[in-house]
Amino acid sequence: ESKVDSDRLVIGFERNGEARAYPIQFIGYHHQVVDTVGGQPIMVTYCTVCRTGRVFEPKVNGRFETFRLVGMDHFNAMFEDATTGSWWRQATGEAVAGKLKGTTLPELPSQQMALQQWLILHPTSRILQPDPQFQMRYDSMKKYDSGNGRSTLTRRDSLSGHDKSWVVGVKVNGKSKAFDWNRLQKARVLNDFIGKTPVVVALAADDKSFVAFERPTALTMFSIKNDTLFDVSNSSKTNCFNLKGEPNDPSPMNNRDASTVKTTQLNRLKAYQEFWHSWRTFNPETEADFK
Repeated sequence: ESKVDSDRLVIGFERNGEARAYPIQFIGYHHQVVDTVGGQPIMVTYCTVCRTGRVFEPKVNGRFETFRLVGMDHFNAMFEDATTGSWWRQATGEAVAGKLKGTTLPELPSQQMALQQWLILHPTSRILQPDPQFQMRYDSMKKYDSGNGRSTLTRRDSLSGHDKSWVVGVKVNGKSKAFDWNRLQKARVLNDFIGKTPVVVALAADDKSFVAFERPTALTMFSIKNDTLFDVSNSSKTNCFNLKGEPNDPSPMNNRDASTVKTTQLNRLKAYQEFWHSWRTFNPETEADFK
């Protein structure tokens, strides 16, 4: 019954077996939507100028709060809470002005994916539908997903390392790194480190959906095929995982014994597709990889 095209980008959220998908085309205009998923109240936010999608628990000092869009700072959307009038930065969830300055909203794990890929991983997911009274606004954002919008503030720079270049920003153990989107498109999978933590960043076959996981060991190396991650670092076994980081049923390769395969859930990391100018502004200590 959904009216949303399957190739649309969504911010996906899952809690307690319940999943929801929020098309960027819609929340990019409204900037936020409040919902409850699996018993968890959430505020799904998006800033088109920074290309930042974040999900927060809208809870301040132990109480659930409501917010309204009030402007931008460093090109990032700002929300004002109804109780104290403090201003909160969308990219970080931090209050940067007002009585609650320095307070941070709890961020909840989310994923940006093409809707079709999200539904493969979460087949019972519900999908946010367009509000008919805003259809003209949504239509004006049809090209946003691909980075081909009219505005220079939201249009992608196809070169690497420029302000409007796309990166995948990943965070782990207090460290962060920006991975060049162009490089990821060519390599499909990047085995790397953030600080001392071994990580893998992978791009699905749709050229839109991406994931980031902590590698089990520094010597573990992954490849990707048919949206499945394969551990190719150990010649005695083949471990494979879906894009949720869950182990798939192993199948013998080159007469290997599948019974020797030992797989565990991969640890998914916070990962965001973002404009480079935004990522470096709100993560000033970040590493960057523009090879």
